[in-house]
Amino acid sequence: MNTERPLRADARRNREKVMTAARAAFTEHGEKATLDDIARRAGVGPGTLYRHFADRETLLATVYRHDIEALAERGRALSAQHPPGEAFAEWLRLEFEYIKAKRGLGTAVKQMLGTDSPTMVECKSLMRGAIGDLLVRAQETGDIRKDVEPDDVLRLVHGVVMATQTAPEQADRLLGFVLDGLRA
Repeated sequence: MNTERPLRADARRNREKVMTAARAAFTEHGEKATLDDIARRAGVGPGTLYRHFADRETLLATVYRHDIEALAERGRALSAQHPPGEAFAEWLRLEFEYIKAKRGLGTAVKQMLGTDSPTMVECKSLMRGAIGDLLVRAQETGDIRKDVEPDDVLRLVHGVVMATQTAPEQADRLLGFVLDGLRA
């Protein structure tokens, strides 16, 4: 049973402002983002930030988990709105854009929380579940090869992100090659 009282509207807004500011700060500065900078960006005092988040790691974990949950939810929405092959391809593009845009955030997560932290384990599971659901549907309709596994897809997308760091204009082309290689 959840015994926490719901946040007042102003507290909820402040929490969201802190998370938005933290997302931007960690994306820009990685693990070097400071709580003072985050509070300043959010337009709140340090006390407000600490009332919601005990430390940088808790804030970072909350922001990252929130982002991954939103990405997984987007996969469910795409699955409901599009044919399986289209939903799969669209989610790959969303994942690519997320990883590319949030590179500093991902680096901070790995360095501050570690790759085996409960947050990382949970987020990896959410990502595998999101791509797995889309993948299975696309495989069942014959859009995607039967021998492809969720981790294969995640690694391929990460590879394209890495390969296009210095050549971003190649991203669509390389993602197209990945999708062509995955098709049945």
